[in-house]
Amino acid sequence: MTNYSDDFLKRILTRTRTVAVVGVSPNPVRPSYYVARYLTLKGYTVFPVNPGHAGKELFGRKVVASLSDIDGPVDMVDIFRRSEAVPPIVDEALDLFPDLGTIWMQIGVEHPDAAAKAEARGVDVVMNRCPKIEYQRLFGELRMGGFATGVISSKL
Repeated sequence: MTNYSDDFLKRILTRTRTVAVVGVSPNPVRPSYYVARYLTLKGYTVFPVNPGHAGKELFGRKVVASLSDIDGPVDMVDIFRRSEAVPPIVDEALDLFPDLGTIWMQIGVEHPDAAAKAEARGVDVVMNRCPKIEYQRLFGELRMGGFATGVISSKL
């Protein structure tokens, strides 16, 4: 399911405090970078996870190689990986974080079997969505005018 109510998404974004971003890039033009940076700017504690960049620093935190390298609780795991890479990430998250609230799969990322496994453990799952976009939309930060909303001024 990728049709989520606004209340469901808002509840997730409101209760979440710590986010592990799996597949984050240190390249500022990559979506994983600017989503993680945005979440940091909004007050979330972001744990950057990427084995290829472990040891570097992003957003004031050391990049770790895997979820198991995070010292402390995680409320949400945000996945920037191909859909076929999702199951082991979900398995690891479920094993490591007993109080995990959400598995969030980015736009273009879906894995119904992994989602069902997480949901069976009481973890909320969001697939094929971006928390940055949803945050902006739900908390009134998304500015859309004219053509983007389908409203065209008759004064053109």
